[in-house]
Amino acid sequence: MFKYILKRILISIIILFGVSIIVYSLMRMMPTDFIDNKYAEQLQNGTITQEQIDEFKEMFGLADNSFGGIIKGYFGWLGNLMKGDLGYSFKYEKPVGQVISENMWISFSIAIIATILQFLIAIPLGIVSATKQYSAVDYIVTIFTMIGLSLPTYFFAAIAIKFFAVDLGILPFGGLISATASYPETFLGALQKLGDMAYHLILPIFVSVILSLGGLMRYTRTNTLEVLGADYIRTARAKGLSERTVIYKHAFRNTLIPIATLLAGILPSLFGGMMITEQVFGIDGIGRLSYNALVDSDIPFVMGYNMFLAILAVIGTLLSDIMYSIVDPRVKLTK
Repeated sequence: MFKYILKRILISIIILFGVSIIVYSLMRMMPTDFIDNKYAEQLQNGTITQEQIDEFKEMFGLADNSFGGIIKGYFGWLGNLMKGDLGYSFKYEKPVGQVISENMWISFSIAIIATILQFLIAIPLGIVSATKQYSAVDYIVTIFTMIGLSLPTYFFAAIAIKFFAVDLGILPFGGLISATASYPETFLGALQKLGDMAYHLILPIFVSVILSLGGLMRYTRTNTLEVLGADYIRTARAKGLSERTVIYKHAFRNTLIPIATLLAGILPSLFGGMMITEQVFGIDGIGRLSYNALVDSDIPFVMGYNMFLAILAVIGTLLSDIMYSIVDPRVKLTK
């Protein structure tokens, strides 16, 4: 197991190196950069000259967009990364690592809670749908699945805000805490603030869960139907075992084997989805900050955020392989 994990880590380093080259090259090849965006209005009204803008670009290493300039800029960024320095955010005027560490916890909380709820809801519904194939329950779950797969995040979030926040008025429609709230610097005040934040996160988590259920439910249903047709399931039924025992003891574990492979993409996809969700709900998490940084071509921050997602994907892939060996004893991680 140790040798396998060490080998995967070494391969992951090569993958991360390739991802960083692609992302940095794409960012540098964009038609505008942070300096152009920041001083576009001043350039139009004549308060700043193009020569001054070129000097700023030279200061930030953005002046030369030739192949050689991009390569030089990349290895400069890579050299700083080797020292543990993700660079300095142009937009937020702080070290990138500091901005990520200060704002990732809201996104991380939403992603983790949404992931747990997604598994707790989607897997049982998928199993029930498979065991009651072509019934009313199966059709309802299938429709629910298609809705989750088809609706864009911003569209469904807008519907949720309109229904729960505007029409019913039972949930807030944005932000992390109430605009008029004031909490004392005490333990009770901290609990009240935490409760207010949890109340504001109900709708974003609801949207994230609903939109991520469809794929997992469909995958669970398909795998369960395949397992239920296996010879050992027919043998278990022939022995007189109850249907509940056949499904949840014999079929369930084998259903989990292919589902374990989905673990690799869940966390990075949820964090990637946070970019839209946080933008719609006005939550200053890492997703919204990265969206604004991308709009303004803040190369250091975008690089840091994308490497953060790439590391999550690599970790998720490794965890997926380990989970695969746990749910299926026939798999041995020895190579």
